[in-house]
Formats: sequence, C-alpha cells, structure tokens
Amino acid sequence: MGLALAGATAPLWPDLAQADAMNPLAIIMNSGEASVSVIDMTTRKVVRTVPTLREPSHWALSPDRSKLYIADASGNALFVMDPVTGTGLGHMVMADPYQIGYTPDKRYFVVNALRLDFVDVYDGATLKLVKRFKVGGMPSHLDFSPDSRWSFNSMQEPGTLVSLDLTTMTVRWKSHVGSTPAGVMWYKDHVYCCVMGENYVAEVDPVSGKVLRKIPTGGIGPHNIFLTPDRQTIYVSNRVGGSLTALDPATMAIRRVYPFHAAGPDDIAVDPQGKLWVALRFHEKVAVLEPVSGDYETIDVGRSPHGIFLNTMMSRPGIVTAEKL
Repeated sequence: MGLALAGATAPLWPDLAQADAMNPLAIIMNSGEASVSVIDMTTRKVVRTVPTLREPSHWALSPDRSKLYIADASGNALFVMDPVTGTGLGHMVMADPYQIGYTPDKRYFVVNALRLDFVDVYDGATLKLVKRFKVGGMPSHLDFSPDSRWSFNSMQEPGTLVSLDLTTMTVRWKSHVGSTPAGVMWYKDHVYCCVMGENYVAEVDPVSGKVLRKIPTGGIGPHNIFLTPDRQTIYVSNRVGGSLTALDPATMAIRRVYPFHAAGPDDIAVDPQGKLWVALRFHEKVAVLEPVSGDYETIDVGRSPHGIFLNTMMSRPGIVTAEKL
C-alpha cells in the first residue's frame, strides 16, 4: 500500500496564537463530481478546486494534525490534503473508504466500506490492514467509545447498528434500529444513531445494544448528528426532508428546526463565530447559517457537496472529528 506525497507535510501548530494567524479555509467534498472545493472563509470565495478520482465523501484528521484524509469510496482511494493550505499532497490505494475515523487513542483507523459491505480496521500508525469484518450490508457511519475499546457502525441495508470490540477484534452485538441508519455519535454514555428511513434518532445502550428510545427530529430522513464545541446543542441534518434540527443535549427535545427548502442538508461544521457551515447535497451549495436569526448565505461549490472540514477546528485542543464539532 503506497502513499505518494508531493512536498512537505504541514507542521503541527505549536500554540493557538499561530493557529489563529492561519488563513481560514473550508474544505468541501463534492461527491457528485470528483472534486474538493477550497473556500476562503473570509471572502466566501472558492479559491481552489482539487480533483479526486470519483466520489469524495468524508474526512479524518491525522493524529498529529498534519494531514487531512479524504475518503474517495468508489475511487478506492484515500486522498491527502494539507489542512492548513488546502493543497493536495497525493493519495493512497484503499478499498472503498466511505466513512473513516481514528479511535480516540489513535491506535486504529476504521473504515466503513459502503459499496463492498465490510468494515476494515487499520493500524493507526502504518495504515496496514489489521482486521476485516463482514457484519452487514452498506456500512455507513461510525463512532467510538471514549476508551477506544468499542466501535459502533451503522448498516444501512439490514437496518442495524453493530458494535465491534477492538481489543479482541470480535463482534459484540447487532441491534435493529430502523430503516436505513446513518450518522452515529457517542454522547454521555449512550450511542445515538440517525435513522434515515424514518423521522427519529435511536438512542442505544452501548453495553447491551438495546434501543432505549426513539427521538423525533421534526424532519424526514435524519442523516447525520453533530455536537457543537460548547456541548450546548446537538444538530441533526434531515437530508430527505430538507431541514436542520437543533436538539437540547440534556433532554434531546427539539429546540428549533431550520428549513433548507429541499436542499438536502448533510454534514455541518461550526466556525469560530458560531456560524454553521452546511453542505447542501441537492443544491450544489454550502450554506453559512447564523443560528440565532436563522438567516443564511450560500456559496456555490460542486455537485453533491458532502463532507465539510474547517481548518479553524485545528485551533481547538483534543481530538477533532466530523461529529464532535
């Protein structure tokens, strides 16, 4: 498995002041046209379009924050970008990476292969394959327990959430959560799974796999779930119905629903000013939403924008993931 890189990798920011001095960029994965749009967050202009092979979707930041890995599922490739400058650094061959993520202890890099129906566990340092699981059809999204012992992987085709034990490399349980599950997030000793074929998020006991409750989102087709940096709001993107729901993390009650008028909101990110950057899958745009007023502006990008990464996230301490904003 070879990785061809052009040029030096980005340095790790030694302090937050240096991180604040960098040019703020939004990096958008356009699944429908094999490209990545790089947006200057200050001017709201696309400054660069980086080609990929076929279908860029999701991202993971390397543990040392020097590389942004972008999954290109049907291209069977993992693209590498400099997260500071938004320039391409090359790519490596990898079987069908759709959703990707490092365990919190950085020991493993886990890949959901949506098209090929397996979950791969790679060594986090070398990216060499350690274990392949066949646990369901269309593996979609994933998250981990904070101690890195367990992964939680949604399987769209059978409608299950599967938990893997990464210490013994065995299957812990399979739980039916509903039609076409997608986004997964660990929060306060529970696992939350968006059920895209329904109108709810399933709250699941991580030990037993039992569905504890079904949380309405006020929209059709909940696709992905996100926790804000201040841990005061959980957002759910209702991709089918075209809305974004804000939930109270303490009660999981609906605080507000933001309409996006059939634009297919998907992944989101939060900038330093507290604005939400939302990929609009069906409108070839990214929205920048002010959550208090509900007003938003849009930026034209490529077809079917999917994953979204803001390099301003690198100024935050701790682990940076797509779900914990």
